[in-house]
Amino acid sequence: MHRLYAVFSSQTTHKPLPGQRVLRDALITLLLLLLATAFSFLYFNKSHNSANAALLYILALVLTARLTDGYFWGIFASLIGVIGVNFLFTYPFFVLNFTLAGYPVTFIGMLAISLITSAATTHMKQQMQMLAERERLLVEAEKEKMRANLLRAISHDLRTPLTSIIGSAASYLENEDFLDREQQRELVKQIYGDSNWLLNMVENLLSVTRIQEGAANVNKSSESVEEVVSEAVMRLKKRIPKVQVQVQVPEELIMIPMDPILIEQVLINLLENAACHSRSTEPIFCYVEESQDTITFHVRDYGIGISPDRMDSLFDGTAYTGNSSSDSSRGMGIGLSICKTIISAHKGRIDAVNCDRGSDFYFSLPRS
Repeated sequence: MHRLYAVFSSQTTHKPLPGQRVLRDALITLLLLLLATAFSFLYFNKSHNSANAALLYILALVLTARLTDGYFWGIFASLIGVIGVNFLFTYPFFVLNFTLAGYPVTFIGMLAISLITSAATTHMKQQMQMLAERERLLVEAEKEKMRANLLRAISHDLRTPLTSIIGSAASYLENEDFLDREQQRELVKQIYGDSNWLLNMVENLLSVTRIQEGAANVNKSSESVEEVVSEAVMRLKKRIPKVQVQVQVPEELIMIPMDPILIEQVLINLLENAACHSRSTEPIFCYVEESQDTITFHVRDYGIGISPDRMDSLFDGTAYTGNSSSDSSRGMGIGLSICKTIISAHKGRIDAVNCDRGSDFYFSLPRS
């Protein structure tokens, strides 16, 4: 359970210490001023026009104000720029002459540019920080909601099959001498079925732990869509031998980036839900559609469909208490919630719709 918690825990953001920020800003300012000086010498040697030098220092000033924090470094760059133009690129050279015509105007102009640029960039940075903080809070709230829903679903989905296993085992042990062979076989069959379902749920939870903490990234590799679908159907048939699945994939080879084990788990969950909850004896139709930007996987059944009051909370892990589309021992909640977590980590989308007969669960993955 601790590993499951870690999937939805918040990621700590490490910010530079004040001393590190000052050193960084000082290095940025120094580098920009050195570059402005070097390019100014280059242009001045060719044109002997100090105006180009002033423009290059103004550019360095704007970049300094944009890339550093606060107003100090922008003002500092403006002072160095004015002094540099006066000392290096104005006759008499390598002499400070504060009595030159227009010098006060140049100084005030560069200082005004520094203050305005620093104020504008500081305000923009504050806005970006506020937006980033708001986004972080929204992500944390979504993770907390998902974790709460998963825990509710786990508690609901564990309780019923475990109770059934304990009850069947107790009946077998307490009444072994009074049960005929067929009754004993039926109790063992119930224990076996519920145990297999619990094993499937553990596989689901282990699949979630494959998703990295924080931004919920996955380790992707280029995989064949046909092979992933085929493997998922084969694993399902080992679990439910009587299930019938019709598969249709495009003839050409389609390779897309994905974590194949996780996507197989999503397909298995959807196929198993269709087999166990649709209440239909018709084969399940699993097919793949391609578009310019995405590949969409469909799992279509021809059963009773999805209750309308279930649609809004289908993928949030909420345990469903109705009887229209779920049996009494194995709910769809946690499996579909984990499907959504996996597909979201792949930057994809998952949804479901009711059809004329039955329902269609589908998810899309980006081609790149």
